[in-house]
Amino acid sequence: SVPADASNPESVVVSVLNVSAVLGSQAVLPCKSHRMVWTQDRLNDRQRVVHWDLHSTYYGDNKMERLCDMYSAGDQRVYSSYNRGRILMPENAFVEGNFSLVIKGVAEHDAGIYSCNLHHHYCHLYETVKIQLTITKKAEDAGEFWDGEKPVLVALEGSTVTLPCVNRNHIWTERHSEEEQQVVHWDRQPPGVPHDRADRLIDLYASGERRSYGPLFLRRKMNVSDAAFALGDFSLRISGLESADEGTYSCHLHHHYCGLHERRIYRVSVTEPPRERKVVNLTTHNVAPAVDPNVVRGHNVINVIIPESRMHFFQQLGYILATLLLFIVLLIIVVLVTRKRRQRGYEYNVKKYGEKDVNLKEFTVDTTDLTPHKSEDIRLDYKNNILKEKAEQARSFPAKNIDLDKGNNDLLAP
Repeated sequence: SVPADASNPESVVVSVLNVSAVLGSQAVLPCKSHRMVWTQDRLNDRQRVVHWDLHSTYYGDNKMERLCDMYSAGDQRVYSSYNRGRILMPENAFVEGNFSLVIKGVAEHDAGIYSCNLHHHYCHLYETVKIQLTITKKAEDAGEFWDGEKPVLVALEGSTVTLPCVNRNHIWTERHSEEEQQVVHWDRQPPGVPHDRADRLIDLYASGERRSYGPLFLRRKMNVSDAAFALGDFSLRISGLESADEGTYSCHLHHHYCGLHERRIYRVSVTEPPRERKVVNLTTHNVAPAVDPNVVRGHNVINVIIPESRMHFFQQLGYILATLLLFIVLLIIVVLVTRKRRQRGYEYNVKKYGEKDVNLKEFTVDTTDLTPHKSEDIRLDYKNNILKEKAEQARSFPAKNIDLDKGNNDLLAP
């Protein structure tokens, strides 16, 4: 299969197969690619190499000779001192993807079959391009043609010839990030559904992440091995096949670092297993006729309608009455419990305040102001207000005994 350009959104279809399985069995849709195997080799400068070989019969020894090789680091090596400066590859070969071999001043011993070998060890890419070179002494015979297997170049002796070897795919371009560059996903396209409306089943990433889509029963019956990237085997296993599993399944392989975009398509159809033929005696009464095995019958659905009876009405009424009775019982229980709690609370309050003894001796009453009033004789037969006032004054301010003689003696004293 030829890798697709990463700029092309459509992947290259490398295989289209029709798969037929028996109903209830297990189907395996194979999808293998050793180039998708994940490796952690960090020597990227030595992972890409191109070398030219020559298979010559000029000296009659029919041997293969290594002419030159070049690594992605840019080092170009020519094996024979005679060919140094005479044969070369472009210095920017790994940038432009042009690995053509230039031969200056071709000679008769340069004739033979040249092979350009492209190796990308990290991406498991091994390609070989063969070109046959023929030398002529007549200028009119120079040219190029295809012999059915490879291009043939007829070059004039002493001229300069270029053996083309071009590969501009992105597999020859360095990537700044290698992680999560490999992605595999399975899609399912039900019958009558366009390809752009296909359902995504599984996504697999080289980092170990896995995503399954759809309902739970679909995710359980369709799965891919956990060691898919270690083995390069991304086969989809479908267990318990049903008629609903028919459709077009596609496996997409994407290796963005290596420029790999491939797609494999499978059209799955489910057939019923063959039925055993039964011999039926037609003379027996009350026996159904034999079933024709050539006629495919689907599942039979029988709708049974049972008329309602009076017992059904009484049964529903009993449910309602039982529910109402239960509600009344619960209500009575709640009322009784509430009343009982209230009575307990009242008795508690009475007991709390009744048990406390009050000592009247702790309170002292001042009765000095009340004594005159208790001993006072109330008389209401005063002749006038003056006598009443005098009586009140005499009662309030007792009379004082004044010795006038004593007072005068004090005044006359020196």
